[in-house]
Amino acid sequence: MIARRHFLQAGLAASALVGASGFGQWARLAAQQSLTQEDLIGGPGSGTVSLVHITDIHAQTQPIYFREPEINLGVGAVNGKPPHITGDAFRSAFGIEAGSARDYALTHDDFVSLAKAYGRMGGLDRIATVVKAIKGDRPEALVLDGGDTWQGSLPALRTQGADMVRLFNALGTDAMTAHWEFTLGSERVRDIVEGELDPAFLGANIFDAEWDEPAFEPMQMFERGGHQIAVIGQAFPYMPIANPGWMFPELSFGIRQERMAEVVQSARDQGAAAVVLLSHNGFDVDRKLAADIPGIDVILTGHTHDAIPEPVMVGKTALIASGSHGKFVSRVDLDLDGSGVKGIEHRLIPIFSDVIAPDPEMAALVEETRAPFAEEMSEVLGETSSLLYRRGNFNGTWDDLICNALISEREADIALSPGFRWGASLIPGQQITREDVFNVTAMSYPEAYRTEMTGEFLHTVMEDVADNLFNPDPYYQQGGDMVRVGGLGYRIDISKPQGARISEMTLLRTGAPIDPATSYVVAGWASVNEGTEGPPIWEVVESHIRRLGTVSLEPNDSVDVVTG
Repeated sequence: MIARRHFLQAGLAASALVGASGFGQWARLAAQQSLTQEDLIGGPGSGTVSLVHITDIHAQTQPIYFREPEINLGVGAVNGKPPHITGDAFRSAFGIEAGSARDYALTHDDFVSLAKAYGRMGGLDRIATVVKAIKGDRPEALVLDGGDTWQGSLPALRTQGADMVRLFNALGTDAMTAHWEFTLGSERVRDIVEGELDPAFLGANIFDAEWDEPAFEPMQMFERGGHQIAVIGQAFPYMPIANPGWMFPELSFGIRQERMAEVVQSARDQGAAAVVLLSHNGFDVDRKLAADIPGIDVILTGHTHDAIPEPVMVGKTALIASGSHGKFVSRVDLDLDGSGVKGIEHRLIPIFSDVIAPDPEMAALVEETRAPFAEEMSEVLGETSSLLYRRGNFNGTWDDLICNALISEREADIALSPGFRWGASLIPGQQITREDVFNVTAMSYPEAYRTEMTGEFLHTVMEDVADNLFNPDPYYQQGGDMVRVGGLGYRIDISKPQGARISEMTLLRTGAPIDPATSYVVAGWASVNEGTEGPPIWEVVESHIRRLGTVSLEPNDSVDVVTG
């Protein structure tokens, strides 16, 4: 199989930069890298069948800023391999010029300056324009949603995902899988799947916990271009660990490698010319799965929010990573014949919202879904003089702000904030609205708890989370990024085994070492325990921002990272 791929060079025309700071500098840049909608979307594809992949949009229907991670460490055999490279290493690996639009879209460096030049990315109305353009070239293109779609915004929370279901129905989605969808509760998921959802809801690894039987359809066969295309769904395998199991007690998940091999073989037995895995495993899990299970042609991977401009090949399997928050759409063209897949062409399409025109029909529908909440979302709470972002292995400034709010508003010594990857960025000088706060907090178990933990228990918690992230076996990497901490400093050696990674824990307020036998007041949120009490986290953060007026954060150097 020959993998051909390209991510189009991108820039902005000078006319799009009027009003941006440093206009002369960026006008010169734009003159060198002029960009059109046609350039971004590209011309007709090759082959006979096209796939369109969108994943991890987290209910973001509007153009946003989103900073990619500065630190994305890999362990074991994947150390130094995509997606575990950032900055200069990423640019070198993929031939990206510093300061270019590709650089802005795919890396973190000089983010604020580049954001002012290139503008926001995403927007479901712009995505609709891209999807329609692809379908204009190839009407039978399959539109596939990798999950984390119904959660992550105020409207999605208020409607229990109904707004996003309606919008992705209108987009013409053919199939989807899931993760955060299940935090609406399994009853709500069933109601949506059975009464509201047009796409096929696929999860080969979701079973009824009592009867050990499949709970949802594992696979859908689509006839396209005279060929049978099998799309297999793989939901997030660690739901009861990373999210509250009491919300879906009758369901069990897991990687289920043997089950996946059976479904792949079934697809082949039914005459599939191509087998596509629509996955929410996370990139490293999918990389191992591709090596363990032959017969998968393409894995459309999700969960870890990676955006990689070229397929990563594992044997004959192409792994496609399409980013998050609506920043990118992947187009995958398959060249098929009677013997199967002869070639793959991949195009990672960046959704520059100042360049791609909004689709009028989708724009009107998005506005309709947002209208009941528009006044509430637009209320200004304060402003920021700091870049607010959430993405990276150890900390992000949004989580620093949340931790500060928890310590201040809940009168705590230490704050814990989950290592979530979702949430839009804000650049310095922007107002902070209620919508912005909900974009990083909107979830169905938001209680901000206040409790006491001994130093020994805190160490255990930190070690457990670190193993979820840095276990050398991807099948044991069961969560997001490292838990964010406020009021606490520590040293982590990711090369050590579980139980020995975390050391030198320090209470920042006093500079004293954390005493294993001493109890500390700890505030946090998003506990997976049923019956957790406390105000919703967005109320805590709003109160803190109003008190500050202007958010200004010092660099966070409380975590000393040793990579071995």
